[in-house]
Amino acid sequence: MMQEAYTLSMEIPTVEDYRRLRLVTGLSGKTEEAARLGLPNSWSAAVVRHRGRVVAMGRVIGDGGCFFQVCDMAVEPEHQGQGLGKRIFARLMEDLQARAPKSAYVSLIADGDAKHLYAKFGFEPVMPASIGMAIWIGERPSGGS
Repeated sequence: MMQEAYTLSMEIPTVEDYRRLRLVTGLSGKTEEAARLGLPNSWSAAVVRHRGRVVAMGRVIGDGGCFFQVCDMAVEPEHQGQGLGKRIFARLMEDLQARAPKSAYVSLIADGDAKHLYAKFGFEPVMPASIGMAIWIGERPSGGS
């Protein structure tokens, strides 16, 4: 597919696109209620469209000053390999560099080989000094983070 067929915009995905992209990319499912409540609280977000349809997304959440987390990086399987995840991540990082205070701590959970992309932007493992931990409210969903 030609790169020109894709458009990136800084916007929060719709509840429907968000839930669909998480499922088709193997991330854990989110209820409609959770998505409806959570998405408006995004600090920064980007989507990529192909022929008007959202095929990729990424978000940054956080308190706006001290702590931020990159989450919801997802590219539909049939559009992977086009550099879309890298474009989204680069744009989110540009936004963080431009707007977040200099002492901000930016974290993420890298699923699978995504760690290689994030390393290109300076992210590195925090172990052994720190270890990521999580708890799921209710039943643990299947899929990645």
